[in-house]
Amino acid sequence: MNIIELVLDEENNEIGIEAISVVENPAIEEDFIALSNDIIELKEADKEKKLLVGALLIPNKPIYRRSGDDEYYVFFSKDTVLKASQMYLMNGNQSKATLEHAHDINGLTLVESWIVEDDVHDKSRKYGMNVPVGTWMGAVKVNNDEVWNNFVKTGKVKGFSIEGYFADKMERPKEPIKEEVEAEELLSKIKNILINE
Repeated sequence: MNIIELVLDEENNEIGIEAISVVENPAIEEDFIALSNDIIELKEADKEKKLLVGALLIPNKPIYRRSGDDEYYVFFSKDTVLKASQMYLMNGNQSKATLEHAHDINGLTLVESWIVEDDVHDKSRKYGMNVPVGTWMGAVKVNNDEVWNNFVKTGKVKGFSIEGYFADKMERPKEPIKEEVEAEELLSKIKNILINE
């Protein structure tokens, strides 16, 4: 089965991560933690914090994709994860969110963003998350009662999934590739390259 590295071109403003989606089954297979007043001591103990903390992108983790009959894996290097995290914030996308990649939702904002730099002394360890060095972690504030009550508290969403445009390392197309939606087109381009070599 093919394994394709997805990359970012910092000079192309049309590629990068556009939104963070809250989903039931995150592709990176890491759930977030919904923080409330019984997990972290708050100044106002009678209010929930309504904060989701979790991995946004994990380096070198194979992510299974299927397009028609074609099956393959994609992955992101540590360098690409770092670039993606920086470009997401530089492009001002921290309040762009979707539910299950299908519905735009308001009231979710990335309020903390960091790259795991140490196996032992990292904030992710405080939350019991054992993710590799180079992982992009985030805390998303949920100021949307419908999403919090109907999806987070009920466990209908369990983690984050990114939405964005990437190129693959085998061919850097002039047109951006949307990883989830245009995977079939990407595989077709890759097959053409392999056949013509």
